[in-house]
Amino acid sequence: MNNDNSKKTNLYSIVIPVYNSTQTLVEISERVDMVFKTIIKENYEIIFVDDGSYNGETWKTLTTLVQNNKNASAVQLTRNFGQVPATLCGMKEAAGDFIITMDDDLQHLPEDIPRLIAEKGHDIVIGQFPGSKHGLSRCMTSKIKDVFDRLILGKPKHIKMSAFRLMSRNIVSGMLSITTPFPMIAPMMFYFSKDVVGIDLDHESRKVGKSGYNFFKRLKLFTNLLINNSSLLLRMIGCLGISLSLLSVFWGLFLIYQKIAGVSRLVGWTSIMVTVLFIGGLLLFSVGILGEYLIRIIRGTEKKPTYFIRKKIKIDRSRSME
Repeated sequence: MNNDNSKKTNLYSIVIPVYNSTQTLVEISERVDMVFKTIIKENYEIIFVDDGSYNGETWKTLTTLVQNNKNASAVQLTRNFGQVPATLCGMKEAAGDFIITMDDDLQHLPEDIPRLIAEKGHDIVIGQFPGSKHGLSRCMTSKIKDVFDRLILGKPKHIKMSAFRLMSRNIVSGMLSITTPFPMIAPMMFYFSKDVVGIDLDHESRKVGKSGYNFFKRLKLFTNLLINNSSLLLRMIGCLGISLSLLSVFWGLFLIYQKIAGVSRLVGWTSIMVTVLFIGGLLLFSVGILGEYLIRIIRGTEKKPTYFIRKKIKIDRSRSME
């Protein structure tokens, strides 16, 4: 009987969502290629997902890049669905034993990929950036979201979320089994596994352009976390309603006591109007929250796809590593 002593190599899939980028794409491809050929020496593929870029040069650049790199492929979405749907698209197209996601702006260094792979015994490895080069506004909103991630998802305090991460095929398969019109990577990851480790990495300044994540897009993601992945708002409204109900009962009993004791006095318009406006505002806010939940439930029943692909430039998965 013949023994096959050849070492089985892993396939690593690098998923990179792209939006209007051109200048950094070739450099990313070359640096990833250099990392895997000189340091890791294992099979890899790069999957670029063009998230409906309005810059026509983006897809042209990706087309040329794929033609020159046998390890690369590209997918073009019909419109801008967002970074999370684009990332999920790339993860579904990926064939790797491990999936690595990273941004297209070179703030995530390809040379740090071996540090993520060194921890591949864990289900999820997250690149953390203590010295983040993001602006003040984004850093502040990230810290607020970090608090809610711990509160809602049970995220360990020492783990700092980022889009530079490595996940095992098993976890990715579980994440892709979830169907929702409002997907978020972090809730999906923490739902399937708590075996998460963070690695401190350097964060480079953005070389070209500016981030597409403006305040309103970050706010939209934050509402997805609160509403689609948590019942926190409903519980808060319920607790507030119960508290106000108990308070009104005690206040009513106090007014009855004043009447019986003969110390009742006319209540001013100011206190009445403040009370009415507060209760009315609370009721309208509660109705708005319930309405938002109902809207998202309806959208969920429609089963619209999270993204839709226009075209693909596929790689040859039968290749062997040179």
